[in-house]
Amino acid sequence: MAILSSGENVFLTGGAGSGKSFLIRELRKSLDPKTTPLLASTGAAAVLLSGRTFHSFFGLGIMEGGLAGTRKRCLDNPKLMQRLRTIEGFIIDEISMIPGQALILAEELCREARGSQLPWGGLRAIVVGDFAQLPPVTRGGPRDWCFQTGVWEKSGFVNVILKENHRVLDPDFIDILGEVREGKVTPRVREFLENRVREHDDWDKSPRLFSRRDQVEGFNRQELAQLPGEDKHIDSIYFGTDKGVELLKKNGTIPEKLVLKVGCRVLFVQNDPQKRWVNGTRGTLVDITDDKLTIEKENWRHVTVERTQFSMLDGDGNHVASVVNFPVVLGYATTTLDEMWVNLSHLWEPGQAYVALSRLRTGQGLKLLGWTAKSFVVDPQVIRFYNELGS
Repeated sequence: MAILSSGENVFLTGGAGSGKSFLIRELRKSLDPKTTPLLASTGAAAVLLSGRTFHSFFGLGIMEGGLAGTRKRCLDNPKLMQRLRTIEGFIIDEISMIPGQALILAEELCREARGSQLPWGGLRAIVVGDFAQLPPVTRGGPRDWCFQTGVWEKSGFVNVILKENHRVLDPDFIDILGEVREGKVTPRVREFLENRVREHDDWDKSPRLFSRRDQVEGFNRQELAQLPGEDKHIDSIYFGTDKGVELLKKNGTIPEKLVLKVGCRVLFVQNDPQKRWVNGTRGTLVDITDDKLTIEKENWRHVTVERTQFSMLDGDGNHVASVVNFPVVLGYATTTLDEMWVNLSHLWEPGQAYVALSRLRTGQGLKLLGWTAKSFVVDPQVIRFYNELGS
């Protein structure tokens, strides 16, 4: 925490479960969100973090008109220029998903707004993430990693590399994950995977991990239908601008209609201010009324859950849309798990296999439907980058 509070530009990185999110939550307690905003790489993350997206904060939008057109539009935006003059710094979460061209332009805009040739116009930049997990969205050509830009080098980041895994309980599995993170399908990794290949058992109620959202939703509906009793349909309540509501429906974690049933497994998608649950806590719905849910967490403790508000902010931090509903979704698939079924045969992004396996607390809980070495690819540029960091 000393380095994070030092005033230096910082790159906070580490593997899955190393505590990056925890440290940023603690840091934010001492910072004014008006002068040091949290910027997320995606709309969905921004809603959950009560932050803003990187692209909206810097006025980039979807960068229509290309780099030159976006630059001109941003420089001609007095509201954006004023915003960049009034902050002291920012935090970017999941920096690995920010394309290099977007980072270059954001840094240039800061210098122009503040009339300074210092990196970021003298603003403090804290960037957080793991390039071995989530790549940037790149339309054709090589991946536009932001660590390859001149901006990254001149930002002079102090590198904070977290190496201890706080999620996984099994030391041998930690070693396996370390090799998978580097794209190494060693004999030990092969033996581990082969020993956990299973034929699918529909009666096994261990959660399933899927690579696509539609698969998650389909499996959740399938499991819900097997429970006795009637479905309870709870409509989400939206308010805000038409465009904001449309974006919130697209990016929000809370569905437009929450369908639950007593006895169903649920997953919390919010950190409770009273610390009764965190994002990712699992439980079973034991009672439901119009204004509250009673959920039995996995530690047998019962908690009462009321509706809450999730908001989407514009670049200035103003609410443009909000949704009100219970902070849970069906929990038969995804998240951090003690056991799970997963198929690692048809993945397409670098780091996906590592992300999937790192959801587990122990390797003994893995039930593998299949795998191929091609699914364990890691971009060699990422390996080179971390080797140079000394991680």
